[in-house]
Amino acid sequence: MNFSEILEFYNLSSIQWAAIGIAVFLLGLSKAGIKGIGIIIVVILAFVFGEKASTGVLLPLLIVADVFAVIYYNRHTRWSYIKKLMPWMIIGVLIAVWIGNYIAEIVFKRMMAIIIIGSVLIMFYTEYRKSNTIPTNKLFSGSAGFLAGFTTMIGNLAGPISNIYFLAMRLPKNEFIGTAAWLFFIINLFKLPFHFFVWETVTWESLALNSIMIPMVILGFFFGVKIVKRISNLNYRRFILIVTAIGGMILLFR
Repeated sequence: MNFSEILEFYNLSSIQWAAIGIAVFLLGLSKAGIKGIGIIIVVILAFVFGEKASTGVLLPLLIVADVFAVIYYNRHTRWSYIKKLMPWMIIGVLIAVWIGNYIAEIVFKRMMAIIIIGSVLIMFYTEYRKSNTIPTNKLFSGSAGFLAGFTTMIGNLAGPISNIYFLAMRLPKNEFIGTAAWLFFIINLFKLPFHFFVWETVTWESLALNSIMIPMVILGFFFGVKIVKRISNLNYRRFILIVTAIGGMILLFR
């Protein structure tokens, strides 16, 4: 399928193409380690493609970005945390596959919006809560893993959950990024067959669209790597949280 056929199949306006380009560039930034913007990507693509369909459009691009992230940050990975979270994430994905296959699009949209808003509220809470205690009980890691697995399947929305977990673990910046990179590379590969054969949200047409956007992912990733080395502005994080909350509210009520 060539570029003109993709244009004809999706019938996207120039504004929609621009929105997709921005979202994919932000995806590269996010995978490079600029955490907190993943929900914005999800909201943009949900507006263009619809809530459930957008999850399949985004997934292959996530995997492409994951490849760059695991290569670049591999030496910083803490595998002990991946081993704790992965079994519970797999359970969360499987339950989400079953639920998502039987619910209506409007319910899917409401679930995504509620997850977004809830995640933002939790991130606000953890941002301003002062505590040096590191949770060590299995209930915390199991709950975080299950919720991350469920939300990553429902709408590629596990970022806030994993962020909360790794922030609670007090991981240094590079270890945070490297561990998250491998965690989501593995789970995104696990999700792919379900999107292809069960939900049918990944199609040959969507893969052709993905192929056009890969250069923008790569550009965003390497641009993000440069930013990560310098970023330390608390106001930037607050801005992302506010914009994300607004996006969730728009998704909920549109």
